[in-house]
Formats: sequence, structure tokens, C-alpha cells
Amino acid sequence: MALTTLKRVLSAGYVSFRRNAWLSLATIMVMALALFVIGNLIFLGAFANTVLAQLESRIDVSIYFQPNASERDIFSVKHDLESHADVADVAYTSRDAALAAFRDRHKDNQLITGALAELGDNPLEASINVKAKDSSRFAAISSFLEQKNYSIVDKINFSENERVVERLGSILTAVRASGAVLALVLAVIAMLVAFNTLRLVIYTMREEIGIMRLVGGTGWFIRGPFLVSGALYGFFAALVTTVIFFPLTWYASPKLAFLVPEFNLFSYFLLHLVEFSLIMFTFGITLGILSSFIAVRRYLHV
Repeated sequence: MALTTLKRVLSAGYVSFRRNAWLSLATIMVMALALFVIGNLIFLGAFANTVLAQLESRIDVSIYFQPNASERDIFSVKHDLESHADVADVAYTSRDAALAAFRDRHKDNQLITGALAELGDNPLEASINVKAKDSSRFAAISSFLEQKNYSIVDKINFSENERVVERLGSILTAVRASGAVLALVLAVIAMLVAFNTLRLVIYTMREEIGIMRLVGGTGWFIRGPFLVSGALYGFFAALVTTVIFFPLTWYASPKLAFLVPEFNLFSYFLLHLVEFSLIMFTFGITLGILSSFIAVRRYLHV
């Protein structure tokens, strides 16, 4: 008996959804817009994480030494750093090696090569480049160097690199927050559209609802079809959104790869298609059922 009632409720919900095709289509489109923003937030998060990971992998602590520092003293500092628990790698560049690399980089610039020739002396400093085992440990390494206060150290450039990453992280966080607010606003609008759609459906079916009451229809049997219609709005909105992302991610992927070669948007979408679809359908159906539930509670008294 319960199974038969469920089938009738599902059938009545589908009939109501199909009967009001234009209203259903408008509701689906608005819901799809909200889900589209949510989907873009997912991709933005993945893109931002890739960008930050790439930047963090390029962060290092560069230590520059006074021109009169001896290699013995420099190697003593290098040994101290190599014994530090947070350090993954330490690379030494002598003054001569730094000058040779600088000449090679600017070999086509006659102004720079001429200035070096006139200068005669090597103006560059020896340096040590430090890589950490984890990007979060660079601050500890920098603090270690400051505490040691080596007299031969001229400067440490970690703080400049750290500020760049922090600023980029702040920008990406702000973009995510703005996107989340936009998604929330669109979700509320979608709920209002679904709410008003179901209010009109309830109004147009008032005679049928009255008849069901007279013949002893239960509250669940009368309310159920409207909840089913709401779930169908969300289902088809999620389906439309997921389908749209196939050509969209394929088209945008080469353009994003030009900026960040390590991130392939289309591959990411295909790799996470199941999770992405589950998120879209969960959000869509929940949005539709919630809108229907509010409308039924407000306008359908049985």
C-alpha cells in the first residue's frame, strides 16, 4: 500500500512538473545559474590551490654575504643550515659563479656588459639558497638565521617572497569570498523563484486539492507531489549545469594552461566528474525540495 502511494505521489509530482512546463523551465534556469556559480567556485578553488602550491614551491631563503666574507666562514653557515631539521637543501653560489651567471643572462645587453667591464671589480655577493622541507617552515628558518646573527651575512630576502605569496593568498581568498556571497544571493533568488512557481501551481490546482481533501487524501499524499516537483527542478538544473561545464572547461582549459601550465581545467573536471556531479545534484535537489517545503508550509494547509 505504501509503495503504491509513493508511486502515485511521484507520478503526480512529475505530471505537475510537466504540466507547468514554462514555469518549470524558468525555475530550472535560475537554479542552474546559482549552481553554475557554485561550480565555478569549485574550479576557482582548485586553480588557486595550484597557483599557491607553485608559488610556495619557488619560495626560498636566499642569504647574501659580505664581499669580504671568506669561504670558510660561509661554509660554516652552510653547515649550520644543513643540520637544521626544517631544511631540505642548501646550495652555495660563489661570487665568481654569480658573476658568470649574471654575464650569461645579460650577454646581449651591451650597456650592462660595458658597465661591468668599466667597473673591473666583481660587484656581486656570494649567496646560499635554502629550500625547506615544508613551505610553512621558512619562517622558522628565517628566525633561526636572525637569532644566529652571523656577522658575515649582508641580507636575507625571505620576507619579500613571503609578502608576495601572502598578498596573492589574500586576493584569492577575497575572490572566493565574493564568489560565495554571489552564489548565496543567486541561491536565495532561485529559492524565491521556485517558491513563487509552486505558489502558482498550488493556486491553479486548488480545486483538485479540494477534491483530494474531500475524498480523504492524507496530508502527505497532497503535499508530496509538490516536493517531488521541487526535487525535479533541482535535478534538471544540476543536469543542465553539469552538461554546460563540459564544453566550457574544454574551451577555457588552454587559456588557463597558458597562465599556469601545471593546471589543466578540463582534465581536472573529468577526473573529479563524479564528485562534481554529486555536489551539483545534492545542492540542486536540496535547493528545490527546500523551496517546495517552504511554499507548501506557507500556502498549502491540509
